Amino acid sequence: MTVKVIVTDMDGTFLNDAKQYDRQRFMAQFAQLRQRNIEFVVASGNQYWQLVSFFPEIQDQISFVAENGALVYQHGQQLFHGELTARESQQVLAELIKDPQLNFVACGLNSAYISDKAPPAFVELMSKHYHRLQPVADYRQIDDVLFKFSLNLPDSRIPELVESLHRSLDGIMKPVTSGFGFVDLIIPGLHKANGISRLLKNWHLSPGQCVTIGDSDNDAEMLKMTTYSFAMGNAGENIKAIARFETDDNNRDGALNVIQAVLDCASPFDA
Repeated sequence: MTVKVIVTDMDGTFLNDAKQYDRQRFMAQFAQLRQRNIEFVVASGNQYWQLVSFFPEIQDQISFVAENGALVYQHGQQLFHGELTARESQQVLAELIKDPQLNFVACGLNSAYISDKAPPAFVELMSKHYHRLQPVADYRQIDDVLFKFSLNLPDSRIPELVESLHRSLDGIMKPVTSGFGFVDLIIPGLHKANGISRLLKNWHLSPGQCVTIGDSDNDAEMLKMTTYSFAMGNAGENIKAIARFETDDNNRDGALNVIQAVLDCASPFDA
């Protein structure tokens, strides 16, 4: 089946460890994708405003499944956003605030929000992922639509925290890991695959016409949904087991190499 959509994760996938990519090579590839009417989609746990900063010249020509699927933009226009009720937001905040050592960002439609008492190192880290980031004295006073929470903590603490949040927030939020010490709380069902499905429906396309590329647990659903699913060489073994194919690691242009294979009709796209 002809490929009509290419979807890629960003951190650990499209971006190398220095948070960069080969712009000259990709822009040449993108020109060819446009000629062939192949859509390019970025699917990431990061904020929309952060993601567009990587593609300033073409941000309105590509689509974004941001915030792990809670916010979807198609060619510069918002297509969908998730939404917690006010009561659900307060329940989540009450649970997170219980642990004074837990640093987190509340992600909303207009901005992301961070405690004005957060450690400077945490603020600096989250500023890289959230280009719209407002300090707040009290999370409970945020006046915005909230749809995700992002936590960063030592890897050693993640399994225990994930298990605890699975129990305490069951049915309200689902914890997913995205690597690099990050745990995102997402609305159940609003994962990357859900956002991609909304785009495919709008374009009257099927998952069989879509390529997905990822490296972390929050890519699992989108890798499961497509025939042409690629795990990065640096992906965990559980993600490699889900994906049908494997590409090079993120420091060897693995994602760009998949795009090139599509353009060249090379394996596995030569069938």
